[in-house]
Formats: sequence, structure tokens, C-alpha cells
Amino acid sequence: MLLEGKTLLITGVLMDSSIAFHVAKLAQEQGAKVILTSFGRTMKITSTIAKRLPETPAVIELDVADQGHLDTLAERLKEHTDTLDGVLHSIGFAPQGAFNFLEGTWEDVSTAIQISSYSLKALGVAALPLMGAGGSIVGLTFDAKFAWPVYDWMGVAKAAFESTNRYLARDLGPKGIRCNLVAAGPIRTTAAKSIPGFERFEQIWDERAPLGWNVNDPVPAAQACVALLSDWFPATTGEIVHVDGGVHAMGQ
Repeated sequence: MLLEGKTLLITGVLMDSSIAFHVAKLAQEQGAKVILTSFGRTMKITSTIAKRLPETPAVIELDVADQGHLDTLAERLKEHTDTLDGVLHSIGFAPQGAFNFLEGTWEDVSTAIQISSYSLKALGVAALPLMGAGGSIVGLTFDAKFAWPVYDWMGVAKAAFESTNRYLARDLGPKGIRCNLVAAGPIRTTAAKSIPGFERFEQIWDERAPLGWNVNDPVPAAQACVALLSDWFPATTGEIVHVDGGVHAMGQ
């Protein structure tokens, strides 16, 4: 049981096909207590999907754009746990305008960066009062080394997200807390559906992946997240683990 006795805070559970849902499911199967977050109109959706997990977890409200939510997160979590051993950041959003690089406005771009990049630091700091040595923060990214078709300012936000992970690893390392990312290949998730033209990724990924790739299978990425949330990577931080069938290592 990789996560026996651990308590995890998991964001981003909106569909039972999502990576976050499968992280929650695997975590419970590996012995963890799971707490989910959601906010606004999606609270009802998350609460419904939560019932499909092996054990129905608590769902607390957290909008990472609301400083009040962040400031009170630790206190509100104390209703369910005294400590946190791990946090999964599965949060991303960009307005439609951000998916046109030359025409995207600063309003579009700043929103994408706040929600998709800065929120990693914001969530880490908000959870910090309940975390101690041995804790682990894991985020989900889409390899930001390249200028992908259609991804545009979201790609820039992911580059900032990956940089944020390195700085968070630097500053939380002395407290014994690890910060790592999983760079997953394209999965048919809520986030993917919001990206115009995302099917172009789906069409070519399986052809380019040495191991092949199934856009309908979020489990391999979820397994990597669970491993990083466990004690099996005690000296790994600031890292990006690719779970993409090997595409990141191939020439263009």
C-alpha cells in the first residue's frame, strides 16, 4: 500500500475520465484518505463524481482565483484532517482568446497565467500549514518545451507553470516537501475539450509515440502521480516526469 495512512488533497475532479479522478481512485486503493476540491457551479458535479470513487470523500470549496478561499483553506481542511501529506494540482483554465497567439489580449493571458501557473504556488502556500517533512506536491503539465499547434498562450502558461514548480521545489525543499510535475500526453478530459483543435494532438500522438498512446486511458499518468505522492521518490524534486508514450524524446 503505497499511500497507507496518508491524507491527500486532490483538485480537478470533474469527470470520471480525468487524470485527477484516477489519482483519487488509485490513492484510495493504495490506502490514502482523499479530500477533493471544487467551487461554484462545479461543486455539484464534483460531489456527484466523488460517489463513483471506492469511498466517497469530502469536497471542500476552493477557487484558486479567490484569495479568501486560499487564506482559509488550511483552517477549513482541519474539519477533515489534522495534516496533509500530499496535494495534486490539476487546475488549468484559459479564455478562448488565449488560444490565438497573435490576437490574445493581456486580459486573456493574465487569466491563463493566474489560474494555470501562479495557482501552483498559491495552492502550495495555502496547504503549507498542514504539511510537514515528507510531503509531496504534484502538478499536471503538457510539455512546454515546444510551440504546439493551437495551444498558444496556454503553452506559455504551462512554461510558467513548469518554472513555478522549480522555484517551489527550491523554497519548500528545506521544509522537506517535494514538488514535481507529470507531463502527460493528450487525454480526452474536460480541459482538452476546451481547447479548439485539440483533436490534432490526438491524431498524431499515437503515431509518434514509441510505446503508442491511448487518448482514452488516463491511468498511466495517474499512476505516476500516485508514485510521486508516495515515499518512493524521497530525493526527487523540481522534476518533470513524462508519461507520454515517449513522444518528448523523439525528433520533430
